[in-house]
Amino acid sequence: AVPSPPGARVPAGAPRQVTAGQLRERGNALFQAGDHAAALAAYTQALSLCDAEPERAVLHRNRAACYLKLEDYAKAEADASKAIEADGRDMKALFRRSQALQKLGRLDQAVSDLQRCVSLEPKNKAFQEALRSLGSSMHEKMKTMSCTDSKVEQMFQILLDPEEKDADKKQKAAQNLIVLAREEAGAEKIFQSDGVRLLTQLLDTAKADLMLAALRTLVGLCSGHRSRTMAILAELGAPRLSAVLGVEHEQVSLAACNLLHVMFDSLKEGLQKDFRGKEDAVVLDSSKDLKLLIKHLLELLALEGASAHGRDNALNLLIKVVPRKSPKETNNSMSLWVIDQGLKKILEVGSTVCGAPGSLPVTENSRMSASVLLSKLYDDLKCDAERENFHHLCEDYVRSWFEGHELAGKLRAIQTVSCLLQGPSDAGNRVLELEGIMDSVLSLCASVCEAHQLVAVEALIHAADKAKRASFITANGVSLLKEIYKHSERDSIRIRALVGLCKLGSAGGTDFSMKQFAEGSTMKLAKQCRKWLCNETIDAGTRRWAVEGLAYLTFDADVKEEFVEDKAAMQAMFHLAKSEDRSVLYAVASTLVNCTNSYDHEEPDPQMLELAKYAKQHIPEQHPKDKPDFVKRRVRKLLTAGVVSALTCMVKSENPALTNSCRELISRVFLALVEEAEDRGGVVAQGGGKALIPLSLEGTEVGQTKAAQALAKITITSNPEMAFPGERIYEVVRPLVSLLHLQRTGLENFEGLMALTNLAGISERLRQKILKEKAVPMIEGYMFEEHELIRLAATECMCNMAMSKEVQELFLAEGSDRLKLMVLYSGEEDEKLRRAASGTLAMLTALHPPICKRIPQVTVHWLEILQALLLSPSTELQHRGAVVVMNMMAAEREVAEQLIASEMLEILSVLAKDKDKP
Repeated sequence: AVPSPPGARVPAGAPRQVTAGQLRERGNALFQAGDHAAALAAYTQALSLCDAEPERAVLHRNRAACYLKLEDYAKAEADASKAIEADGRDMKALFRRSQALQKLGRLDQAVSDLQRCVSLEPKNKAFQEALRSLGSSMHEKMKTMSCTDSKVEQMFQILLDPEEKDADKKQKAAQNLIVLAREEAGAEKIFQSDGVRLLTQLLDTAKADLMLAALRTLVGLCSGHRSRTMAILAELGAPRLSAVLGVEHEQVSLAACNLLHVMFDSLKEGLQKDFRGKEDAVVLDSSKDLKLLIKHLLELLALEGASAHGRDNALNLLIKVVPRKSPKETNNSMSLWVIDQGLKKILEVGSTVCGAPGSLPVTENSRMSASVLLSKLYDDLKCDAERENFHHLCEDYVRSWFEGHELAGKLRAIQTVSCLLQGPSDAGNRVLELEGIMDSVLSLCASVCEAHQLVAVEALIHAADKAKRASFITANGVSLLKEIYKHSERDSIRIRALVGLCKLGSAGGTDFSMKQFAEGSTMKLAKQCRKWLCNETIDAGTRRWAVEGLAYLTFDADVKEEFVEDKAAMQAMFHLAKSEDRSVLYAVASTLVNCTNSYDHEEPDPQMLELAKYAKQHIPEQHPKDKPDFVKRRVRKLLTAGVVSALTCMVKSENPALTNSCRELISRVFLALVEEAEDRGGVVAQGGGKALIPLSLEGTEVGQTKAAQALAKITITSNPEMAFPGERIYEVVRPLVSLLHLQRTGLENFEGLMALTNLAGISERLRQKILKEKAVPMIEGYMFEEHELIRLAATECMCNMAMSKEVQELFLAEGSDRLKLMVLYSGEEDEKLRRAASGTLAMLTALHPPICKRIPQVTVHWLEILQALLLSPSTELQHRGAVVVMNMMAAEREVAEQLIASEMLEILSVLAKDKDKP
């Protein structure tokens, strides 16, 4: 941890003797230094200590300035308004409110405030320029609005005219309507021109192209606008939207899913972005609308007439919108409501037995999606009573099928157990222990009917690694599964039995000394898995199980070595990873993590090892083929086989099967793939850089960190502008800044700093993005780090950041030691550190002359440090020293006199004659 510069933060619970005036001064200093969040905290604390109205008005005005800098325009407007209430002639507050209103889209009100500023101070050029600029913006807006009126009418006429046979004309009209709806002015125009009723007519035509145009236009109308969304929902009705989601046409169903997702987002958060005005007077409560939409989605799940992909889309939506986004949100009432109203409907999908009479239409992904939704709902519960209710509902559902429904009911019950074991496994274990369930699973494993046997064997497999209490599965399961594997005539059954054996056989994990099977058995199982994986005559759903088997067997290093030698098997697995069946994602990612050894492995403490040997305890052993050289070779072979394109395809998947834990596994693999600098270019060329950005912004904390570290490695050794072209380079900044947090490892800090150094040297816009992500205080912190490489990386990063005006100002902030540190580092023994620090000084003195005057004030050693730079054997250090001295001579007469009075003139004279160093 680094000591903050004096006055950098208002301490929590500050003693009462600090006055409001002192806090205001502190806030002013912090604001000048660019620390707007800390300045806001100081002004807020000052407000709590201040009762005088004029003083409070000034504090509100200052807070408005902070909020403008922090881009919280609604709060900036509110604070400026409070200042104006106290003094209607406060020009600073009026100007700040006009800036906030402009950003909020309320241009007419912004103009009114600016006109008031101009009337109070007619000669102020800044006010006049702002008013002129805003006037032209409004003129453009009015022009656009009047022009779009006739266009909207014309487009609807073309689309709704049954006599219009020109398909191209219709397509163009539809495209124009969609584009128009993306702009706020256009969306509002469509909405005001009776657009929702006309769009409803397009939906009711049941023609796919017109329905798609209507749905995509509605997305534009609803995006980020709660009041409009509520009006559209009232007009269209939830039943109609639900019916469109359930249609057979896949693209129409997907477009309806996208619209519903946008509506959910707008109903939950849209008010922040609304263009407030008339609707300000109305308090909008959208919770009823949210529940109504969710109720219809739940009903769609169990509706026989709904299409299979419509059902999948409904599950995907529920996964995205129902559970809380983070544990910091305290309200989980939506999850509780969904469990009470719809848990049994979700289980209807999870318990579906494909091909059984009267079963719901489902895809190969439906049951996995149901498992993910159940898992998310269960994880969202906060107390034992809520979890107990979930268990009771699951148990009641399983019993309702198991008792009194003959064989078909038993199969539904067992299928439900499988679904729960893949999702909330605690609930799966509970239902597995219900009387008769396990016996039925074991007896149906021997069924002569393939469909029945499939259901039972899959349940046994899922139970094999989840059922902690049902230990008899491990005892009895191996012999039963071996029996099925040896004697079944059906590949679909044998492959599943094999996976069960793989699960039970991999209990020792990567521990070489803990092997469940006889020598060579694991290799035989793996060989059979690879054979099935490459056999394209077997359907993809069955071949997926071969990957499941490899996910367990590749704990064994011998299996990994054989797998990477089998190019056909690797490519068959990658081909499956890109297929429609997304339930294979986790198994593929697990296999790749095992092959690249990218799982966490801690080196055991030597003393603890000795103690364990003495106590005759088991000591894990590493397989000789898991040593770094073997791993490096395996990574190369995976890269050659095309692993990167498979991983990028997996990341693109908008499917519930791409869970956060699955994303983490993919991030781990990517980090292993970019370990060697020479492999990074190839990874980027195949789309790896692009795929890492979403992985670094979403998922588990470990997954995000691994992806961010992979991005850092790429940024350090590649040209960032080529690795992340266009706008993508700006998206890389946030993940890299996350590597600077104190809980990250030293290596992660170091690589984050090195990568940010490269970005900061590219452009001012990138430096601004780094500043906006609040990285500068963290970079400064690492300049005090004991580890010399981290300290050096931080100083180099600050050197590039010093090209920004805001950072230059920080070096002049009152009470800051930043400049002193740079001067002292320029005199350190470590040549690289001296080079970075003196380079920063050279840049600062050139770009910001007031710093030249400050250098003699920060330390008494300044002259000897500059002289030492000029006398250094390193030409680079001499050059930096000469630039600093030249800038100081030019900036301030008093400083120049001090320099000439010293031995500096002699040193410069000698250096000026050196012909070897032009």
